[in-house]
Order: sequence, then structure tokens, then C-alpha cells
Amino acid sequence: MLREGTSSLQAVAPSPFPLLYRILRNACRPILDRAFSLSVEGAEHLPAGGPFILAANHHNYLDGVVLAVAVPQKIAFLVMPSVYRATPLHPPFYRHVGSIPINLERPDPGAIKRTLRVLEDGGVIGIFPEGPFSLEGRLVQGQPGVALIALRAGVPVVPVGLLGTYEALAERRWHLPRPYPLTVRFGRTLSFARIRREARIPRALRQEVTRRIMGEIAHLLLGAGAPAQQRA
Repeated sequence: MLREGTSSLQAVAPSPFPLLYRILRNACRPILDRAFSLSVEGAEHLPAGGPFILAANHHNYLDGVVLAVAVPQKIAFLVMPSVYRATPLHPPFYRHVGSIPINLERPDPGAIKRTLRVLEDGGVIGIFPEGPFSLEGRLVQGQPGVALIALRAGVPVVPVGLLGTYEALAERRWHLPRPYPLTVRFGRTLSFARIRREARIPRALRQEVTRRIMGEIAHLLLGAGAPAQQRA
């Protein structure tokens, strides 16, 4: 079911940036450029417009900030429930920037429907297939949710390697990052044949697609000399 090709969903004009998203993005851009020497590699692999999925490794909250600055389109991030509801202030914040709470470790039909709706409307979805933060600075095993979304949507998947975010926040009090070079590496687009919503997706296929996506992320990290060994 793996194939090269175009998305089965027609490209649609991207949705405008939510006000809070735009304010934070504009404020963070000069800080990342000057204090963290942010560099972006492989930007030519990004589709000119949506819909598409960004699948990246995940260390901490900086990952979402860096991606939002590096990608010209507005990203609807998928957020684990434990993060989405971490404090009373988190849910309204995530709602205002357009994030979607989703459990990648087990079926979450409602969140999947909202995610597919964003893609059908020509949007961009940002997903961290590992689920929770990787606390050791290494790429860990991907959850099956990324494969389910990719196969149901049939849109391009862009693998992303994020480097430096772990080091910037490791052992930092108050979650204030230290100045550390940050790099975003976009890989070549992956395409998967779309499977109708009423059809069952075999477990073996979900595992194969997950391995393919995680393998590409690992390749991007290893290419930069980062620890990218996956573990169960």
C-alpha cells in the first residue's frame, strides 16, 4: 500500500493564522534566529500548499514553537491529552492556536475525525508520532496513530528531524531554554495509498507505515549526528 504520488485530497487555500498563533510566531521568530541560530534544511521538500502532515521527533514544548516558525503555513498540532490539560490555562491556549487533543496510544475516533476534517479543508497537521516527550534525548518507538491518520487521509507526509531542542531545555528550571543551536531538517515527502474510512486497516499495514515514517525521521537525525536509535 506504500506508493509515490500525489494526495487524493485536492489542495485548498490554507486557513488564516489564528491571532494568538500569529502573535506568538512573530514574537518567537527573531528570538530563535538570534539567540538560537535557528537553521532550516530541506525546506524545498515542503509542499507549496496543504493538505499535508508533518511528522517530527519530540523532546519538549520547543519542538512545536520551532516548527511553527519554520513552516510558512499554519499548523494544527495534535497534542496528547496529558499535555493539553496540564494546567487550567492549557486547554484555552491550545484551542486558540488550533491544536487538537488526541490519544495516539489507543483509538480516538473523535480526534481522528477532527484531524481529517482539517486536512480535507486544506490544512496542515503537525504530529509527534512518539506521543509523550522523549525524556532521554533519543527517538523512541512511534505510536500507531500517525499511520492511521496518514492512511485515512492519503495526503503527503513530511518527516522532520528536530535537533537541539532537547539540549536547550535539559535540566533547565522553570522551562526556560538556554541558548543552543537549533536545526529543523525536512525530509522527502512520503505518500501512502488512501484507505476508505469504512474499510479496516490491517495491523501489519499500520505497523509498516509507522516504521517507514519513524525510519525517515531517524535518518534525518542520524544524518546530523544526533542520537536517533529507536527503542521499544
